[in-house]
Amino acid sequence: MATQPLTDTSFFGHPRGLSTLFFTEMWERFSYYGMRAILILYLTAQLANGGLGMDKPTAGAIYGIFTASVYLLSLPGGWVADRILGQRKAVLYGGIIIALGNALLAAPMLWTFYLGLGLICVGTGLLKTNASTMVGSLYAPGDNRRDAGFSIYYMGINVGAFLAPLAIGYVGQTINWRLAFLLVTAGMTAGLIQYVMTQRHLGEAGLRPASPPGAPQKRQLMMGLAGVVGLPLMLGVLQTMGLTAFSVTAIADGFTVLMAVCFVGIFVVLFGACRPGQERKNIAVILCLSIASAVFWSLFEQAGSTLNLFADEKTRNEVLGMAYPSSWFQSVNSIWLLALAPLFSLLWIKLGPREPSVPAKFAMGLLFVGLGFLILVPPAASADAGMKVSPMWLVITYLLHTIGELCLSPVGLSAMTKLAPARLAGVIMGVFFLSISTGNYVGGRLAGFYESMKLEQLFLYVALFAIAAAVVLGVFVKPLRRLMGETK
Repeated sequence: MATQPLTDTSFFGHPRGLSTLFFTEMWERFSYYGMRAILILYLTAQLANGGLGMDKPTAGAIYGIFTASVYLLSLPGGWVADRILGQRKAVLYGGIIIALGNALLAAPMLWTFYLGLGLICVGTGLLKTNASTMVGSLYAPGDNRRDAGFSIYYMGINVGAFLAPLAIGYVGQTINWRLAFLLVTAGMTAGLIQYVMTQRHLGEAGLRPASPPGAPQKRQLMMGLAGVVGLPLMLGVLQTMGLTAFSVTAIADGFTVLMAVCFVGIFVVLFGACRPGQERKNIAVILCLSIASAVFWSLFEQAGSTLNLFADEKTRNEVLGMAYPSSWFQSVNSIWLLALAPLFSLLWIKLGPREPSVPAKFAMGLLFVGLGFLILVPPAASADAGMKVSPMWLVITYLLHTIGELCLSPVGLSAMTKLAPARLAGVIMGVFFLSISTGNYVGGRLAGFYESMKLEQLFLYVALFAIAAAVVLGVFVKPLRRLMGETK
């Protein structure tokens, strides 16, 4: 029996199926944020300490390609669900592939490490897009619980993101890197078990693809999977042959072109596929929001690259005389999110007609992420002079970044489900994740400037860029609202 979106209030006033997706996404994020917390540290750790001994530009390029690919593959992940599997099966298969990928990371061979990264990207592309799309399917059009539901769902994301660095970071930095990867595998497996046991609460959501699959589509899927798996295998072979620096640099530069082509190409296709009138206006709004989202995430996702290195090398990692792993800073954002997300969810409902529009919230997100970097400029100057700075600087930065995230990310997920034509729901959600992918990639590449530029300058330039982007988007708030059909 299908979930009754207007009457089902069994999960804190929301449909019971939200609980299933909440815990599935929680464990998937445990997997991703556990990897994110230790990846660049593992790549740059000395061989004698169990790491891979890479220099920071090379490690930053790999980190950027990985975190970008996780979201870039959300585009084909949405297409596969819409055309072949349906969202329900896409989430299940994605989780299985993620678990397998993390298990391969724990193997001692270098080629299995790269293959594992590739599989995690594929699995996340299938799971994350379609789980988010199914959340939207639990609510009928006009149900004013939708934004609040996405905020609750976002809390599930951040429970996983909070627990992962504490557990995975501690095991990786103080015990063994490979054991940390096995712990990630166990978490994703727990999420899969929960999903299978409770998916009946999803009703009809995501049960079937939007259009029947055809043989050409299945062949395209197999060719795409072969390409995704083949690339990390090739990188592993090149590294084994001693060609790592060339191969990573070449692949990273080529990836820049790929990201630009994908971003432009997908919107050209979408404009052609949508009907003249409100559908194309909605796509124009999605384009503007996606650009703003890419800018935001290019700054926010430095938490795993430049800010992670800053925490590890330039910050006093102790409290009351007790030392702790630098990767634990990766949980600070989630602590703030868990504290503030319910307040923001309540705030949007209480404001009613006075609630800021989606474009205005995006501008606020850019402003706060810029302020987070601006406050780091003074301690960065001290760090450049050889001092180790107080951990409170990063705590305050992550507070400001969290406020920005709550203004932009759950709101963006909700907006995509409202603006997307029903027949393109999965693809449009993939487009939003493409913007995150673009931002992640840029954020990873910025780690290459960590040693070649003074940190004071790097953080100042980043802050000014974000604040300028917020001002530009603020100017276009009213035109974007008109395109969305909002007149007030």
